[in-house]
Amino acid sequence: MTPQDASRTLREICARAPVIPVLVVQDATKARPLAEALIAGGLPALEVTLRTPAALDTIRAMADVSGGIVGAGTLITPEDVRTAKAAGAQFGVSPGATDGLLAACEDEGLPLLAGSATATEAMRLFERGYDIQKFFPAEAAGGAPALKAIGAPLPQIAFCPTGGVSPANAGSYLTLPNVPCVGGSWVAPSALVTRSAWDEIEALAREASALEGAT
Repeated sequence: MTPQDASRTLREICARAPVIPVLVVQDATKARPLAEALIAGGLPALEVTLRTPAALDTIRAMADVSGGIVGAGTLITPEDVRTAKAAGAQFGVSPGATDGLLAACEDEGLPLLAGSATATEAMRLFERGYDIQKFFPAEAAGGAPALKAIGAPLPQIAFCPTGGVSPANAGSYLTLPNVPCVGGSWVAPSALVTRSAWDEIEALAREASALEGAT
């Protein structure tokens, strides 16, 4: 998969809803009902971070849920890419980008939302063909004002801000013309997942799916 094809696919995924839930799942038996609640709430694109032993089994379970698009987050190495793709991930997300990671995603045909935090990093990815990227860590890197400033000379690049994004500040990102969506963990807090509070998670997802972006 070329970077251009990957970017087209990711733009379509990011256009599905204003929020991509960032999921840290400890128990894979929760995967299916969690995905069903989020999808029912209007958030079809799901990022499962590879931070727990249950992550790959979670991706496998969520890949079978109708209406969803499951991705693997925290991709660091080429091996992460291969195992995530084999588990059923349809896209990947990384905190940064290395040549090895980008090559692995291109070889495996896994669209990658690669992380950038500066104009130079964004330009390097764009030069390779990636015109939609993850802005990370969003709040620590300057928040919406920084992304607005980066976007002014680089209008060709779209971003999905992640890292410190919450209901309180999501709107400040989504009103930017270079932000089709944000990534956030607030729609599936661990306490609600632990007690299988699927109705509450679906309600949070509905609120998130109603967030308004740039017109």
